[in-house]
This record gives sequence, C-alpha cells and structure tokens, in this order.
Amino acid sequence: MKVLVTPRSFGKSNPDLFSQLEALGFEVVKNDTGAILSEDAICDKIADCEAVILGVDPFNRRVVDAAKKLRAIARYGVGLDNVDLEACKERGIKVTRTVGANSNAVADYAFGLMLAVARKIPAIDAKCRAKDWSKNTGIDVFGKTIGIIGLGAVGKCVARRAAGFGMTILAADPYFDEDFAKSLGIVRATPDEIFAKADFVTLHTLLTEETKGLVNAERIALMKKTAILVNTARGGLVDEAALLKALQEKRIYGAGLDVFESEPPADPAWYALDNLVMGSHTSSSTVGTTNLMGQMCVDALKEAFA
Repeated sequence: MKVLVTPRSFGKSNPDLFSQLEALGFEVVKNDTGAILSEDAICDKIADCEAVILGVDPFNRRVVDAAKKLRAIARYGVGLDNVDLEACKERGIKVTRTVGANSNAVADYAFGLMLAVARKIPAIDAKCRAKDWSKNTGIDVFGKTIGIIGLGAVGKCVARRAAGFGMTILAADPYFDEDFAKSLGIVRATPDEIFAKADFVTLHTLLTEETKGLVNAERIALMKKTAILVNTARGGLVDEAALLKALQEKRIYGAGLDVFESEPPADPAWYALDNLVMGSHTSSSTVGTTNLMGQMCVDALKEAFA
C-alpha cells in the first residue's frame, strides 16, 4: 500500500511518524516539491495510493477521479473546503480531520497578530534594527472590545485569552454555546453588530458557500476607524479587494492576515501597506501542534485500514 503525505511539516520534528506508517504497511510517497501541490502534481502522485495525509492542497473531483485506489483521506487540519466531499462520498472514501489539535496554536497566533498590528511591533523592530529609536504610538488592546466570528474550538480559545486581557467579548456563531458564553460573560451578537461595535474582529469560522465573502465592503464600512481585522481561518472569508482599499485609505486601523485566497497574494499593493501584518498560513505551525496533528492522522489511517 502507498500513502501520499502532502504537508511539508508532517514528521519534521517527529520522524517516528513515518516509521509508524511503514509499520502499518504503507510505502510513503512524500511531497518533494517544497510547496503546496498543484492539481496536476497531486494527480500524478496519487494514482497508486490507497491513502493520503492531506494538507491544504487541492482535492477536487478531478483529483478524486485520478485516485483510483484511494480508500481514506486523513486531513492534516480542520478545514475541508479543499476537499470535494460529495465525490469522496460517491466513492466511499473515508475522510477524517484533526479537530482540536491546532486550536491553542491558532488562538495564540491570532492574538499575536492583534498585538502586532495594534502596537506596530514589526515596524518598531524594523526601525530599531536601523538604529532609529524614535517612538511609534500604537493603540490599546487591554480592556477593549473583541468580536469573534465563529465560537468553535479556536474561537473559544481566543475568548479565554481575551478574558485575560479584560476585554468585552462579543461572538457570533449559528451553534452558539450558551454555557461556555455564560462562563466568560460573552455577549451573543450578529456579525453586523460585531463589525460596528468591536475594536478587534477575528475570524474563526469554516469557509462555506454561506460564509464566503463574509467580510464584504458593507461590513468593512461598519468598522471603527480604529478597528483591526484578524483572519487566521480562510482567505475566502474576506472580500480582499474591499479590504485592500480600506487599508490603503486608512478607513480602518489595520489588519493581521495569515491567509489569503491565493497564497502568496499576487497584487503588489498588499506588500506596500504599512498597516498590515502578513503571515504565511502558519498559525498552526508549532512543534506541539504538528506532532499532534501528525499522530492523529496516523491513528485515523490505522483505524481506517484495521
């Protein structure tokens, strides 16, 4: 049996994961490109594979059709927007994901982006390296209002951190956890209310047909001029043209973006912004998280092929 492993961080800090796959009878086919696999590349590599440990690489119907022997997909992460679930269902391909493995790491990074943008940490660092000790005045985080779109596993971790910063917490989620909200004094709000009232808006929801373009021009227009948007979820949640224009015109204070619709973004205007902190889709990239996600994927395949 062969298993295709597409995430570049899989087994990087714990090579034993590859040994575990081999002990299960798998011959490992690695992603040796150093990048996210293209549709053509994944089709070429998966033809003889019965399993795949999948990152954010495309897994549409064409890929499913090319994977003639495929029996199981272990998603190395939570989002499934890159997987054609209907095509997998038709073929009887089992799909699992590593729910909860990266929640704290992503929440840490989201909060890091809030602090970096609000306190202009990257700009200050750059000036200090040029021996410029002049002051950069930022805005406060402690005691402000945070709006969390998506109060799932990651959103709850962000809420706990926000409580430690004495923040007023607003949250929107169609499956709102009333007991959890009560424990932290979280106020249930609509997305529009969050965009109008929050000093920080952070996105922690899945990308679906309903949530695509959730952050549109109209909602950006509701935001305070001192507000900051953070996205560590999926680029497609944001109308990027509308956000870029708002950042260029300083209609909001700034943004921290770890995800874009196309990565890296092609428009050079993004790289010229002084009120944006960018990430390389790296919010879950910690040693502990990658090890746990990797182990969960191996365990899922062990169960699928038992």
